[in-house]
Amino acid sequence: MKRRIKVYLDTSVYNRPFDDQSQTRIRLEAEALLSIMEKAASGAIIIIGSSTLLYENSQNPFANRKERVSSFLDIASKIITVSDKVKMKAVSLEHAGIEPIDALHLACAEAGGAEYFVTCDDNIIKKARKDQDMVQIAICGPLEFILKEVFKNA
Repeated sequence: MKRRIKVYLDTSVYNRPFDDQSQTRIRLEAEALLSIMEKAASGAIIIIGSSTLLYENSQNPFANRKERVSSFLDIASKIITVSDKVKMKAVSLEHAGIEPIDALHLACAEAGGAEYFVTCDDNIIKKARKDQDMVQIAICGPLEFILKEVFKNA
């Protein structure tokens, strides 16, 4: 049986289809999300979710976006809750310059055993590449992820 990749998508990825699709990068990243969701629905990829994602989505003031992102989050194989261990990791990530909510996402991804943390946030990617010991998972954008993993054996 083929090994399935575990991936954590942050809120920016789930919301990409609602951003300005006239920009090429945004449109391609939205398509990448749909490809990832198709692979997850077929069982080829395991999506790791978190209570942080659920909370952040609950704060979305746009009902249609909230509902659509919620349907994406339903595909997650497991939901990681914010434990004391996750909080401690998040605090250490904050000290490394990561924003608090992003630190929680990264800590949840790591706690969930994700191999990839996928984000549209260039600042997180830059900081992770600068300090590669920050987390024990690969951090990349959705396009990079699908090129590395989704189409690897296509």
